Amino acid sequence: MTPINSQAATRLEAAQTRPQGDSHPAQAFYLAGDAAPGASPLVFDSPHSWRDWPSSGTAPLAPPEALWTGWDAWIDELWATAAQGRAPVLAARFQRAFIDANRARDDIDASLLASPWPEPLTPSAACGRGMGLIRRLVLPGVPLYAQPLPVDEVRARITDYYDPYHQALEGLISAAHVAFGLCVHIDCHSMKSVGNGMNVDAGKARPDMVVSNLAGQTSDPFLLRWVVQHLSSLGYQVQANHPYQGAELVRRHGRPAQGRHSLQIEINRALYMDEARFERHDGFERLARDLGTLVAALDDGLRLTLYPPKETAK
Repeated sequence: MTPINSQAATRLEAAQTRPQGDSHPAQAFYLAGDAAPGASPLVFDSPHSWRDWPSSGTAPLAPPEALWTGWDAWIDELWATAAQGRAPVLAARFQRAFIDANRARDDIDASLLASPWPEPLTPSAACGRGMGLIRRLVLPGVPLYAQPLPVDEVRARITDYYDPYHQALEGLISAAHVAFGLCVHIDCHSMKSVGNGMNVDAGKARPDMVVSNLAGQTSDPFLLRWVVQHLSSLGYQVQANHPYQGAELVRRHGRPAQGRHSLQIEINRALYMDEARFERHDGFERLARDLGTLVAALDDGLRLTLYPPKETAK
């Protein structure tokens, strides 16, 4: 097996343990769990599982409890537990409303800025609903800021948090690809049990899980079908590419023609937590065990495909 490339190892050297306290640019991400880069053809990332706002920069107008409604609570721990040291789990150390790693760099609402942005902007439909690279709304009708943000501050968020996270993920994917000749990247999220007014499925109850690949663009279609079938066989209600299709993380890092496949998995928070109280319940353990069967089966299956057992000579 090809060893991990030194550039990927160096890039991730500082992320082996989860730092404590306030996040800062040198700690924009960490690795949850024990797996090293290139340990598996699988790579997981959790961009929204950091709860708290950093002390630097413009303070939010919205209260912490409102910010927490966008927090993918314990998703980093859930997938690290499921991975059981088989594959690395990258997690962000910045609040998603501070800057969202799952949006494009130019997905910015110009009305949030105190002065014009010097380059062209391409705000998405989600940005129009208040959920761009920098959030305008934290909940329907609840603004995040009391005043526009300085352009230099937004630029610093991109260079100090957003870019290092994507570079770290690219390093992990490259390490897996070098070691195995392919990589399956799974972008891990949680979702409210019912869509709110900022979502395309406002007011509708959601399934247990949604598996997405940008409607076939970011992974082999068989891979998506296999994951949906495995999770469904465990008794979960699973949908593909609805109401979520995936966003920037799978778009940017999923290149199936090059052997780099990306899926997004959204998990209904009601399966493992009390959404109103922000408390974990007993469902967390069962969910972690079930996801562990997915990780093990997918990891073993990929390895078997890459390195089939040799036939015994007769």
